[in-house]
Amino acid sequence: MFSKLIVAYDGSKQSEKAYKLALDIASKFSAKMMVLSVAHPPEPPITVEFEAVLESATEYFEGHFKCLKELAESAGVDATFLVKVGHPAEQIVHLANEENADAIVMGHRGESLLQRWLLGSVAKRVISYAHCTVIVVR
Repeated sequence: MFSKLIVAYDGSKQSEKAYKLALDIASKFSAKMMVLSVAHPPEPPITVEFEAVLESATEYFEGHFKCLKELAESAGVDATFLVKVGHPAEQIVHLANEENADAIVMGHRGESLLQRWLLGSVAKRVISYAHCTVIVVR
């Protein structure tokens, strides 16, 4: 049923819950997982700032990815970890289309009021535009 999952990960407790659920699904179905973290670029985007945002985000998420990689390895799940820059919903849907994913697993909302507002709209957009099943974890 599931052979490839995309997991949206932003470091929030909701995204950690989503990761654990995706790990469980991937383990049961012997599915591959792609964990995607998206850094939002400054407005208007400038090439120099774009590169700095990507470098900073990669450094930040690599710290989180270490623990997540260990969990995946101990569960016997093939997991790939990516950091991209752009609008989170667009990047999540684009990766799911590009990889022909069977499902996207993501948290419902982030931690702060701003994150809750932004990520709430991200989940709604992903649900609206994704070609595949979207599992939203609360």
